[in-house]
Amino acid sequence: MWVCGTLWGARMQVQLRRGLLPASGRRWSAAASYSASAESARVRALVYGDHGHPPNVIELKNLELTAVGGSDVHVKMLAAPVNPSDINMIQGKYGILPKLPAVGGNEGVGQVVAVGSSVTRVKPGDLVILGTSGLGDSVIQNGSNSGVGQAVIQIATVLGLRTINVVRDRPDLQKLTNKLKNLGAEHVITEEQLRKPEMKNLFKDTPQPRLALNCVGGKSATDLLRHLAHGGTMVTYGGMAKQPITAPVSLLIFKDLKLRGFWLTHWKDTHSLDEFKELIFTLCDFILRGQFTAPDCSEVPLQDYQRALETSMQPFISTKQIFTM
Repeated sequence: MWVCGTLWGARMQVQLRRGLLPASGRRWSAAASYSASAESARVRALVYGDHGHPPNVIELKNLELTAVGGSDVHVKMLAAPVNPSDINMIQGKYGILPKLPAVGGNEGVGQVVAVGSSVTRVKPGDLVILGTSGLGDSVIQNGSNSGVGQAVIQIATVLGLRTINVVRDRPDLQKLTNKLKNLGAEHVITEEQLRKPEMKNLFKDTPQPRLALNCVGGKSATDLLRHLAHGGTMVTYGGMAKQPITAPVSLLIFKDLKLRGFWLTHWKDTHSLDEFKELIFTLCDFILRGQFTAPDCSEVPLQDYQRALETSMQPFISTKQIFTM
């Protein structure tokens, strides 16, 4: 990263994201989002606000950096190369492009200057290598308006993952889109839009997902597979369309895609009570921090069970029916 003699900030998401590699070679996790320092400061960086001929569009600017947060890692860059991919990215001719304005460069060696209170895996003084472009990882899912889909959006946001959320077209699509984006969704698209050639434009500034979550099956699942990155995995946890999944042979051979299933009952049977408690406590912690909310619910008296069951089977329903005893 072309930030000369400055501090580089990284939102630490130790569960999933790769970004800082200590000098020992062992990988830790981080997600680059902006430059920062332990104290508010001004630093120099090579920034471009438009794509074009690099010498013409790159400017040396002073940037105001924010104070370190609880999950930040502040890195002082020591050296950073100029690679062909960096040039292509500035020209706008690379497979994935950052949002503008952007700091040039994707690699480099730096030294940790400060860490937030919740960071435990690196410490000030450590030498690190920036291992990713900072554009992040993404997840694609169908059935995104479901209770699970809404949970995925929120958990992914906490973990620093970007989400591509597929829903069926409907009369109140804009209302649903606004709702999901308020939860943290980056992209909300219909199944029809997912099949259009224009989808390739979405991946100019969003990396192709390495994980797809399928609860529909049928053609919707096949469409998710087509947009997975090489070596990606699709996990199926539902089959609302009641149709089999068709996986093109070419995707399995040439993209090395993997298909897996997930059944919560089996997961609980094969994991310890302590592991289940840890999962629940993690979700509760998200709730207490205001990072996770339950889907909209309708409380229904037990004697009105027929109404609740009928409502839950209607199309385009995102509201969970809750029996009150």
